[in-house]
Amino acid sequence: MNEKVAIQTLPQEIQNINQGEVQLHEYLISKSVTKNKVQLNKNVFSFLLDGTKELITHNKTTLIESDKFLLIKSGNCLMSENISLSNNYRSMLLFFPDQAIENFLTKYKFDKKSNANDAPFLIFKYDTITTNIVENLVHLKNHPKAFLDTILPLKLEEILMHLVQKNGVDFLYNFLHQTNDSNKSFIETIQKNALINLSIQELSFLCNMSVSTFKRKFEKEFQTSPKKWFQEKRLEHSDYLLKTKKMRPADIYEDVGFENFSSFVQAYKHKFGITPKQSQLNS
Repeated sequence: MNEKVAIQTLPQEIQNINQGEVQLHEYLISKSVTKNKVQLNKNVFSFLLDGTKELITHNKTTLIESDKFLLIKSGNCLMSENISLSNNYRSMLLFFPDQAIENFLTKYKFDKKSNANDAPFLIFKYDTITTNIVENLVHLKNHPKAFLDTILPLKLEEILMHLVQKNGVDFLYNFLHQTNDSNKSFIETIQKNALINLSIQELSFLCNMSVSTFKRKFEKEFQTSPKKWFQEKRLEHSDYLLKTKKMRPADIYEDVGFENFSSFVQAYKHKFGITPKQSQLNS
């Protein structure tokens, strides 16, 4: 099981950050962290400079390297940051509220009539312009807070305008709409993360629920307990890996959510009537 960790609320828990609408923070660590529970009260550009990041949201998971950067919608997510060969993970974080997008679209007279796709985050690849913008942010980080409160909204506009010119404006409408179908979002969270080795605590966090509420809702929707449902899905996936991908049983048990090899063999035999090895030999 994954250890229970505290929820980090950003940007409000960051000390000594400027207090304007748009906020800048340099994040630097020398030890990798895994599945940190993060509650974002603002949207954020996460500009990777060193290391890699894995991001898990209610319906999407990805791993990105330092040749890319993220635009993450406010909400709950799990973040893992892995240090590079230089033993560092470094990123510049630029936080901003939904209203900043509204203001941007109004100021530059973009049409606001569009359908949002409700993507929890977007990935962009660095180019010369974004690299220069981020380098400028690095130089700005130590300036007085009053100056940052004035300049950062302009830097945000610069980034947004470049991305709009390059990718079109539609991606911004994602930040003007929130899904109202909580039941659909709950089911999507379960289905999208069925094969990811997350604890019930982590899944309930992604659903913005207490563990007890999560379990009650799960049993109502799926007519079984979370433990049984996820084990069924992961055993079915393990059967696919054994028979189709020809992977060794000892190489997959952790990936399908089992703490040790013997418990995996026992569960597999209980479901399929034979051991993983026997199943592979018979296929």
